[in-house]
Amino acid sequence: MKRISTRWILLAMLPAWAMSAAAAEGDCRTGSWRLQDGRVLDIAPGAEGQLRWRLPDGRTGALTRTAEGGWASTLGWTGRADGHAVAFDGCRGVRFDGINGTRLPLQQVDTRFQASGVELAGRLTMPPGDGPVPVVVLVHGAEHHSALQAYSLQREFAAAGIGVFAYDKRGTGASEGRYTQDYLTLAVDAIHAMREARRLAGDRAARIGYQGGSQGGWVAPLAARIVPVDFVVVSFGLAVSPLEEDREAIAADIARAGFDADALAGAMEIADATATLIDSGFTDGYEELAAVKAKHGGAPWYPVVRGNFTGYLLASDEATIRRDAPGLVRGVPAHYDPMPVLENLAVPQLWLLGGEDRDAPPGETLRRLAALQHAGRPITTAVFPKAEHGMYEFEVDPQGERLSTRQPDGYLRLMVDFIHGRALQPAYGDAVPATTP
Repeated sequence: MKRISTRWILLAMLPAWAMSAAAAEGDCRTGSWRLQDGRVLDIAPGAEGQLRWRLPDGRTGALTRTAEGGWASTLGWTGRADGHAVAFDGCRGVRFDGINGTRLPLQQVDTRFQASGVELAGRLTMPPGDGPVPVVVLVHGAEHHSALQAYSLQREFAAAGIGVFAYDKRGTGASEGRYTQDYLTLAVDAIHAMREARRLAGDRAARIGYQGGSQGGWVAPLAARIVPVDFVVVSFGLAVSPLEEDREAIAADIARAGFDADALAGAMEIADATATLIDSGFTDGYEELAAVKAKHGGAPWYPVVRGNFTGYLLASDEATIRRDAPGLVRGVPAHYDPMPVLENLAVPQLWLLGGEDRDAPPGETLRRLAALQHAGRPITTAVFPKAEHGMYEFEVDPQGERLSTRQPDGYLRLMVDFIHGRALQPAYGDAVPATTP
């Protein structure tokens, strides 16, 4: 897929790569399949008219119907044939590259539960058997689409012996309420989800905790600080504020393109102007934004400034911003400082970051986490050096756009080992875990 630069604005829209609701419902091929060679193949809804396969090592492809009624596979989100062959025996079996597979009998229970003044839709997915297992609650990023339909982790974790509770955040999917990005509200919702997960799992619930991606990296630790759990996993999240994230992303844009300190100073003037708009709730700051666009619009470095929300604001006219932006960032606490929470969080944490993440650059976050590690906080970090936001590796097309190809080898395996409470391996693919001394 082509990665979207304005993370907490455009990720609040339904992304082009998200599957349709119609594709998600009633397709018996969706599920986890145990191949005869021992691997687990996940089949999920894909884009309109497609399915998507995933393997635990991070490889993935889109499946499209052929004229003959079969399925053609393409690499990641590139649209380029990858040579894999997938066929289904109705709802009974699958064949992947000539290897037969049978459905894993995962146990799923749908539920509706009360959160902070609204009723949310959730689902508990448990691995086969009746013994105790760890349970993880999946905490959303800024997306608007349904987690119950979109999150393949609810099956991938369950196939690895972990109970999973997924739920549609307020204002999305089958849940009630008004969509918001207010972290405290979302953290309290996550706590209610954790309690519902524990209730439904009953005696099978052993360790319980959160996995939060992107914006969930602010929400999950906050939820764990309010009501302690056994672990927190943060995927491509940050230990800086949203405004600091935007400035760090802009600085990375300038550095990546090879421009100098004068260019960085000009780019920071733009960041100051867009921050003024955010701080005012998009009521003030339009003259300042117009002034910096006029001042720097002809500079050779200007086209590379993306940042996070800044790229959206530079590309939009005043009328569009006034009309659309307030709804897209509704509730975002732009100056939210996660450090007071993290400095006082005794819950074991695993932070997974992408070395090529241009939407949420990990540099300052890693420095802050390292300081917390030296202060004795129970934190493990791992950087997947070739991954960008969403933990996707990528290739670059002739227009300079990134096209996602797969997730890194070791990403799922590291999360699984941590959630199970196992001793971590020295390396997971290209990532080396760094733990508190």
